[in-house]
This record gives sequence, C-alpha cells and structure tokens, in this order.
Amino acid sequence: MGIEVGSILDGKVTGITKFGAFVSLPGNRSGLVHISEIAYSYVNDVHDLLSEGQEVKVKVIGIDDNNRINLSIKQALPPPPRPERRPGGSNSGFRPEGDRRPASNRRSGPSRGFVPEPSQPRGPASFEDQLKQFMASSDSKLSELHMNEKRGNRRGGRK
Repeated sequence: MGIEVGSILDGKVTGITKFGAFVSLPGNRSGLVHISEIAYSYVNDVHDLLSEGQEVKVKVIGIDDNNRINLSIKQALPPPPRPERRPGGSNSGFRPEGDRRPASNRRSGPSRGFVPEPSQPRGPASFEDQLKQFMASSDSKLSELHMNEKRGNRRGGRK
C-alpha cells in the first residue's frame, strides 16, 4: 500500500517535540504531526495528548519535495459537534465568570463609571428626536471620558 495524500493510516508515535510528534508508518516510513494537527482544540503541550509508543490513526495531508510526510491526527477523526447557536446573536448569553448581573445590565470598556439613563418608553419617535437623544448621550459619554482622563493625569504624574 503506497502512502499518498488523503490516505488514512495506522501508526505509532516514535518521538515527541515541542512542535509536534513523529509517527512511524507502514513501509518503514515516518512522518510528522504538527502540534496544530493533533486536536481540534488548542494544544499547549504535545505530551498532554500523546505519548511515545501510542498507536494513532493519521491522515496524510502532504508530501513535500524532500519526501517528508505531513500528517494529521485530527483530520483522521470526525470533527466534534458544533455548539448550538441561539437566536439573538452568538454571544447573547455570554457572561464573564462570576458575573451574576443580567447581560442587559453589564457594562464594559473604558466608561465603566457611566450609568445609562433609564430607557424612554418605546414608541414612534421621529428621526430628529432620535438624533437629539443620541447626541445628548454621546456628549455625556465624551464629557465623562474627558473628566476621567484629566483625573488620571494628575494622579499618575507627568509622562
């Protein structure tokens, strides 16, 4: 059986480096599984997932001009199921760990001191009314940012 791109083979891990693992293949050949091709998730240390002597199933993903064989363990396996998407956006339910506030009350970014005004009753508003409301909110935020910058410069000394 020849080794060609797309083949799925059984091999044995013969060596581990910080950038991947060497795998012996049939026909007295060997190839490299780069760290990025070991698992679908982030791999910090190859030793966390592989050990020397371990039997693995690999897919041949490339053979370069020097006949070096590039392998993938993750492509030889079915991909993991994708997380279910919720209506309303991909991060609508995201909360930093320890944050117990509802997502609508959470603030982030440089203007943490800003407290939004209670929302006005919703109803048909003219473009001019919406523009006035936006300009007032924007001016308030800019003013607060400017005041925070001035306070920070006095405390931190001159640079």
